[in-house]
Amino acid sequence: MIEVLVVDDDMRVAEVNAAYVEKVPGFRVAGRAHNAAEALRLVEELPVDLVLLDHYLPDETGLAVVRSLRERGHQTDVIMVTAARDVATVQAAMRHGALQYLVKPFSYAGLRAKLDAYATLRRTLDGGGEAEQAEVDRIFGALSATPAPELPKGHSPTTAELVRRALMAAEGPISAQELAERTQLSRQTAQRYLKLLERTGRVRLSLKYGDTGRPEHRYEWSSAL
Repeated sequence: MIEVLVVDDDMRVAEVNAAYVEKVPGFRVAGRAHNAAEALRLVEELPVDLVLLDHYLPDETGLAVVRSLRERGHQTDVIMVTAARDVATVQAAMRHGALQYLVKPFSYAGLRAKLDAYATLRRTLDGGGEAEQAEVDRIFGALSATPAPELPKGHSPTTAELVRRALMAAEGPISAQELAERTQLSRQTAQRYLKLLERTGRVRLSLKYGDTGRPEHRYEWSSAL
């Protein structure tokens, strides 16, 4: 069993997340914490393999918790589970060793995808030994919990991944023109991939009404996947 520590300042959210964890085969909740100090104490006291860590805690940030864990010599794995969307926080989480980053609000399916990917990673690493390039690719690929959509003929997986990363890095919904500027794609290409991802449920479409009377289509990556 993979032992999980659920950390969230909101007790109700912590209970919901813990219930989600318990529903995933192979995972068990080792404990719950509602602030940074309690989280650090429980990692010392309990057998914890994985921490589901909120960023906004009353005494410290989640990133500060990750730093403290590493400074104390703990190699406990961390998945950030937070409403923090800014790119700086996401980058800092990566640099401090967070394996995954799940943006609130999310569904059970969204969390299960991350946990299943983590379990796959654990099984891959448990084999030990040396790794050829294919094995290295498989190890890093296990961290990507969101499967690529089935692409119609004429669509590139590389371009679809470029669009996905740009949407996930955005702080909110963006237009096709904004996406094109961020990815150096043409507006027509950006629009084509956005419509594809919207049809597959990976992108949410919203309308922004301006002075012209014609609404602007804006797109956001769906964190529920």
